[in-house]
Amino acid sequence: MANYDEKASSNGSNDKVGAHASPIYTLDERRRAALAEVDNAKFSWFHAKVCLVAGVGFFTDAYDIFAINIASVMLGYVYGAGGKLNKNQDLGVKVATPVGTLVGQLLFGWLADIVGRKRMYGVELMIIIVATFAQALSGHAPAIHIIGVLVVWRFIMGVGIGGDYPLSAVISSEFASTRIRGRMMTAVFASQGWGNFTAALVAFIVVAAYKNTLLHEPSITQLDSVDFMWRLLIGLGCVPGTIALYFRLTIPETPRFTMDIERNIQQASTDIQTVLENGKPRTADVDVIQRIEVPKASWADFTRHFGQWSNFKVLFGTAYSWFALDIAFYGLGLNSSIILTAIGFGTPLTKGTQGVYDNLKNICVGNLILSAAGLIPGYWVSFLFIDSWGRKPIQLMGFIMLTILFIIMGFGFDKLNATPSAGKAFVFLYCLANFFQNFGPNTTTFVIPGEIFPTRYRSTAHGISAASGKLGAIVAQVGFAQLKDIGGTNKFVKHILEIFALFMLTGIFSTLLLPETKGKSLEELSNEDQDGFLKPVTKQTKPISEAI
Repeated sequence: MANYDEKASSNGSNDKVGAHASPIYTLDERRRAALAEVDNAKFSWFHAKVCLVAGVGFFTDAYDIFAINIASVMLGYVYGAGGKLNKNQDLGVKVATPVGTLVGQLLFGWLADIVGRKRMYGVELMIIIVATFAQALSGHAPAIHIIGVLVVWRFIMGVGIGGDYPLSAVISSEFASTRIRGRMMTAVFASQGWGNFTAALVAFIVVAAYKNTLLHEPSITQLDSVDFMWRLLIGLGCVPGTIALYFRLTIPETPRFTMDIERNIQQASTDIQTVLENGKPRTADVDVIQRIEVPKASWADFTRHFGQWSNFKVLFGTAYSWFALDIAFYGLGLNSSIILTAIGFGTPLTKGTQGVYDNLKNICVGNLILSAAGLIPGYWVSFLFIDSWGRKPIQLMGFIMLTILFIIMGFGFDKLNATPSAGKAFVFLYCLANFFQNFGPNTTTFVIPGEIFPTRYRSTAHGISAASGKLGAIVAQVGFAQLKDIGGTNKFVKHILEIFALFMLTGIFSTLLLPETKGKSLEELSNEDQDGFLKPVTKQTKPISEAI
């Protein structure tokens, strides 16, 4: 770390001992030297800790989101008419979380830039834990249906999940060194794949554990054991979050926020040294807090910055790319019943309680296969190549491959599902689409917004981009869920796949608006002149004892 000895002069200015430079030049040089320590740091235990702490959050998010796909079937057996939820009930429990997530992404993205990453990190996890636990304890009464209660709690849980996106992205980005930043952020995001897989695995274990009890239920209309199943499946989702909560609450503030927003360059410099050495921050050992003048976030500054085409096109590119991707990413789930049937895990032929058990087991095993076949490998192939190939080439390749795959799946849908052997080809294409979503735009749309904006708007802009994606997810789940049965059960699915191909094509063009972020510092990517970025405060700052 570059050391600078400073002393306070009688008029309140800071003179750099042994150097003849202007105060502005001195501050800029100190900032560059401090941030260079972060950008050039070797991978350490602290970097691994950031990945683990942030990754557990995304693991929990994915578990909670994915578990409802299985839990909704269980809810149908217990509370639905005729053994299943009606279309509106099913849609309500599934779409409440994405709606809450959209709100949380915008709210927490903004708050993290205003009050700090550290102060907000852990708050979103507490919301998730409380809302998840509350779902497992929800009850049914004459005045209110349990589905309504679950919708409310899943919306609240979604707000917490939404907060995790900008916070985890920005914290992992701002602590990472330049050469491994892409891999750190991808490792955090890849935890989603394991969350999906674990939700299906836990569901399978719970169903197996209650097999004998379920098979000996007196009637198919009174499946008390299934009520235990969904509550356990949902409730266990708060366990990993509870484990990670302490570490989130104690993670240090990022030096870039301390320096560029709190305007405390001395504390930021101290944090960088101590965090990289032992992972624990300490208060700067100085009598005077050295404040600096930097561009401050405000509505006027926001409109000025993003009013420039060079900056607006980047925000539009990240937001629309995520929107287009999530329409297909979540919409592809509409085909899961077709895929499960094709691989032998569809609706069973057995009846009664045996039929209920077989159906639940098939759903769990089938989803385990789909997660392992397409979702998880794609994340980790991205991890291997994101810092060598770059973000933009991977996103571009992903959108191109998805356009081709959806064209084949859409226009060839009837022939691909005409025979059992052709059905296997459709399953292969489905898994390939999942693979190129994750080895492609699903990963890069998370990574790029966490790198490419100035510190004072990094979290806000990531939240806007992520919320745009979640809007696409809501469009897919609400809009296309209503369309897929036009003309008969799943008759309109082929046309939906063709619509997905169109959105993937538009994603190619939105990707072209984005610059490559590989190998560049966050300050280089901010598109702001770094010379004279910091200015000394003209007013004498108060001693710490007085400030406190």
